[in-house]
Amino acid sequence: MDKIMAQLEGLVAHYDELQEMMADPEVINDTKRYMEISKEASDLHDVVEKYQKYKADKKEIADNKEIISSESDSDLVEMAKEENSGLEQEIVDLEDEIKILMLPKDPNDDKDIIMEIRGAAGGDEASLFAGDLLRMYEKYAERQNWQVSIVDSEPTEVGGYKRVAIMITGDKVYSKLKYENGAHRVQRIPVTESQGRVHTSTATVAVMPEYEQVDFELDPKDIRVDVYRSSGAGGQHINKTSSAVRMTHLPTGIVVAMQDQRSQQQNREKAMQILTSRVYDYYESENRDQYDEKRKNAVGTGDRSERIRTYNYPQNRVTDHRIGLTLNKLDRIMNGELDEVIDALILYNQTKQLEELADQNG
Repeated sequence: MDKIMAQLEGLVAHYDELQEMMADPEVINDTKRYMEISKEASDLHDVVEKYQKYKADKKEIADNKEIISSESDSDLVEMAKEENSGLEQEIVDLEDEIKILMLPKDPNDDKDIIMEIRGAAGGDEASLFAGDLLRMYEKYAERQNWQVSIVDSEPTEVGGYKRVAIMITGDKVYSKLKYENGAHRVQRIPVTESQGRVHTSTATVAVMPEYEQVDFELDPKDIRVDVYRSSGAGGQHINKTSSAVRMTHLPTGIVVAMQDQRSQQQNREKAMQILTSRVYDYYESENRDQYDEKRKNAVGTGDRSERIRTYNYPQNRVTDHRIGLTLNKLDRIMNGELDEVIDALILYNQTKQLEELADQNG
């Protein structure tokens, strides 16, 4: 903890410096720079506030000890002892909170995401389950006040999806949904099952942070662009101009289609943004072993083939295999109440990181 405290003094000094910069008229007039500084200050605010409270508690404990050792009034001494008892527990809690806030941050945590859900083993039932997962994430996103838009989809005749890609935008989306990477298994009686037997099917989920162009750029020569008319439900034409855009990255075969925006130019920009993220993730995935060593996710590699969770409908049960968590509330989870699962995964990951930190410092 001593090493962390030494770091915190430097952080407080830097936070104060950022506050001064935000009051500088030159910075205020430079919107981009002001936003960058404001974001950095916001990221430091919680840990600085906890550390200042920690120091204030330490000083109050010292003052109370002075009273206890020098004061003759027994009531005052008793009051000081009681205060210190509460403050010492608060100090322990603050130390734990500060340690978590000081853990190395995933640089992608603040980013929006592109999520791709695919029906895997199980035919029609797998595609139906892919659709159920899509609705679960849409409802969870709604609870988080995030925005969801379908980027690309390949529906099936039974009402599910062979594949569907969505973009989720909002506050710290990747930090919460990055743990959803992997194979999701469902156990239930399919609607097509006449004998009442429980079947097991799977769908895979891939979560990709939305990378900025500064991180990775595509060569325009590698992209084929097709334009066509946007169409609404039932094939109705929304407009008579070719505003929808389909982009194909020729080296990888990755395709993105976009028709949600009002103009062809807006659809081009959005499609390029999404294509960049998907191609970047593709190349990163080619070196998955090296990539995982670099990112070292304590709750799994994030590989799509890794079975991470089972959804058992007959028993209304969800089990996350990475952390051994079982909840008998599948109906609520499928309705978007994912907080308990995601919070448990975050806590598990933080605990693993703290253990590694303790080993390094030990």
